Amino acid sequence: MSDTIIFNAAETSRLLDKFFHELAARVRGGDAARHAGGEGPWGIVGIHRRGDLLAERLQHRIRDEGGPALPSGVLDITLYRDDFTPARPQPTVRPSQIEFDIDGANVLLVDDVFFTGRTIRAALTQLADFGRPRRVVLGVFIDRKMRELPIHPDHVGVVVERPRNERVQLRLAELDGRDEVVAIREDGGR
Repeated sequence: MSDTIIFNAAETSRLLDKFFHELAARVRGGDAARHAGGEGPWGIVGIHRRGDLLAERLQHRIRDEGGPALPSGVLDITLYRDDFTPARPQPTVRPSQIEFDIDGANVLLVDDVFFTGRTIRAALTQLADFGRPRRVVLGVFIDRKMRELPIHPDHVGVVVERPRNERVQLRLAELDGRDEVVAIREDGGR
């Protein structure tokens, strides 16, 4: 497997900044509407491994800009995936935690890479186990535009179109030591 850098650290930082600005504006706009008697409360839920880290960064940004401290949550969708079978090696399952009542709330669901829509389908199924949100708004940093399901993000940081045999990964400093976007060829270079 070989890695190709699509966006280096500086480029990724600029793209993340723009993405967070758009998401923060959405949530702050919703907060203003709630105080005027419109929308209900907002919460942020990230999908485990990197979506949860993006959600955490977004929370800090909103707070640092004088916005509200929003409740949050993390979903580990491992057991909700449609490709999970008992014949595969047992995956490591982490607990999903949502620190707020999602019934009637507006949920900003955050993930790193949107590919086929199957991860989001699994996340929506699991989210329903926690309650019935008023609305779910989907924010994904990278959209690969290879949908298999009729699911579309509401907010996208960047569109990256690469061949299907390449995995596109957002690397984050918290896990990988640096922020960057890479393509990883998975077929042995063929």
